[in-house]
Amino acid sequence: MRRTPHRRLRAAVVGVLATGLAALGLGALPATASAAEPALSVQYRTGITEAVAGQSAPWLTVRNTGSVPVRLADVKLRYYFSADTASAAYRFACDWAVRGCANVTGTFGTLSPGTATADRYLEIGFTEGAGSLVPGASSGDLQLRFNRSDWSQLRQSDDHSFSPDRTSYADWTKVTAHHAGVTVWGSVPGGPVEPPPARALFDDFSYTSHDDPRLGAHGWMVRSWGGGPGVPGATWAPGNVSFGTDDGASVMKLRTETSGTAATTRQAEISTTTMKFRKGTYASRIKFSDAPVSGPDGDHVIQTFFTINDLKAPMADDYAEYDFEYLPNGGWGETGSTLFTTSWDTYDSTGVEPPVNTHTADRASYAGWHDLAVTIDDSDIRYYVDGRLFATHGAAYLPERGMLIAFNQWLTDLAGQPDTTTARVYEQEVDYVLHVQDQVLTPAQIADRVAAYRAAGRTFEDTVPAA
Repeated sequence: MRRTPHRRLRAAVVGVLATGLAALGLGALPATASAAEPALSVQYRTGITEAVAGQSAPWLTVRNTGSVPVRLADVKLRYYFSADTASAAYRFACDWAVRGCANVTGTFGTLSPGTATADRYLEIGFTEGAGSLVPGASSGDLQLRFNRSDWSQLRQSDDHSFSPDRTSYADWTKVTAHHAGVTVWGSVPGGPVEPPPARALFDDFSYTSHDDPRLGAHGWMVRSWGGGPGVPGATWAPGNVSFGTDDGASVMKLRTETSGTAATTRQAEISTTTMKFRKGTYASRIKFSDAPVSGPDGDHVIQTFFTINDLKAPMADDYAEYDFEYLPNGGWGETGSTLFTTSWDTYDSTGVEPPVNTHTADRASYAGWHDLAVTIDDSDIRYYVDGRLFATHGAAYLPERGMLIAFNQWLTDLAGQPDTTTARVYEQEVDYVLHVQDQVLTPAQIADRVAAYRAAGRTFEDTVPAA
């Protein structure tokens, strides 16, 4: 936990974002209609990577990716393998399960017709005691294993569902999920069933101006109302969000300007209009700047990419916020360029209790273009910078409900250059934003997905349903 009274001003953006939502008639978020069929996804990792071993250890989780609750008792998972001999018999064990091993069953079946990599399967089921999955929820870990009844060695390198490279959880279509007898996820050997398309937001920011009607149609709002964070009395100016090109690519520009007084300080912010983004992958390419585009340098400017929701009450458990914040000239007690990543559990809007958050900082210059990503699953929050893992924050900071996606640039105070009234202007550029719901992508997969959008000429997509 980090005690940061100055950062409370940063989190105060929630209140004014909520004000903006209300002003737009968006205070109550719309609900989606219930889907007729449940949707599930399966994540897999192996506990044993050897090609030949005394047992196989498929560890699994199953997630409800639909919009209706799913009883786990109606769900079956199948892990496919090739028997080493026609007469081989197998035994199942559950070492640990979030829902309790007593609520997990394992039986073996024969696949007919079989394939070279699959003629048997381990079928995982659940009892009523396992409960249900609400939309977006996961079963949590199922740490499973099986072995030959005579404990002779088994070869898993030729098994359909096995992968020695899967040492951390990720979606895996070679383990199937079935609901009420219908295959809803995965590839059955000899008869593939494609997973549903990913629900994603992508925006290349190919707009003309802050009042381009497509911005609102695409679910964005440009801030015009007052309040924190930053210099009290400063203006959040819609015109300080603009669009142009950089090296031939469309970009969004956030401009902050001041002459050293609150009355001359104009800041910029843009955010989504709905809080429908929760777990999955968030990514953007951002150009940070260490120097103003004009005027003297030294102000405590903050350049950001973040997700956030509204604080319902002081220290509310369901608050969440995940930040990339670059301070080119210091501030918040720093004396030089610093990049922060911060994960918030909650804070006290009255200022009585200290905020509950954790952060990672790198005291170095990040001027120039950088690929930023944050992934959120059931285990942790991971921040990446230019393909490198920058920080991992624990499960205590996981979100419990949906959030906005936002960018802003602002001054935390006017103490950086207290003795000059010369005008200065700072600028942050944004190339794109991507969110993929309920899927953890690697930095390489993010790059591939963005490249695919651009190759197809697609500048905007939003298939993420309302929360």
